Amino acid sequence: MKIFRNIGSLAFVLGLFTVIFAGIPWYVMVADDPVLPWWFRIAVFCLLGGILVVLLTVALEQRKNKPPTQGQLPTESDRTVMLLNSATLPNREITEVVGLVQGHTVFAIWLGKDLSALVRLILGGELTEYTDMMGKARVEATNRMIAEAAEMGADAIINVRYMTTSVVGSAAELLVYGTAVKLSE
Repeated sequence: MKIFRNIGSLAFVLGLFTVIFAGIPWYVMVADDPVLPWWFRIAVFCLLGGILVVLLTVALEQRKNKPPTQGQLPTESDRTVMLLNSATLPNREITEVVGLVQGHTVFAIWLGKDLSALVRLILGGELTEYTDMMGKARVEATNRMIAEAAEMGADAIINVRYMTTSVVGSAAELLVYGTAVKLSE
């Protein structure tokens, strides 16, 4: 289903750009001849057909109520640095505060996925396109913070916090930060 939605989104975007950047200038220059050329008709059909395909696939996906897939953070056994959102660790003592560590990223989705999200705004339901985007951003930012802490020789990051802000359009910045510490054995 996702493949059909992506094909519909691509057809919409191609049709939209052809209509805007080729069709409208052509119409302005040849306004006395009302017959539309074949390429302009195809662009309009791509535009409308793309919207229809996206509408249908989003509606079918909502019926399935499928949860979004997200990127995965490394498991505790894969990690060299522990992450905690508290200031203390049970049964471990903080021997040294290494310093502030952070990771951030700015993510955006392409226009076709924005179209799918717009349709979901109309039909209702979870905006899975943005959920996926923010999940990937969270994983990327967290992995960058962990890498920075590992370079500093930290055993753990305490007081981990996440912040997100809108940058422009559907782009969002995700910042994760915490305090890198060394622990007793």
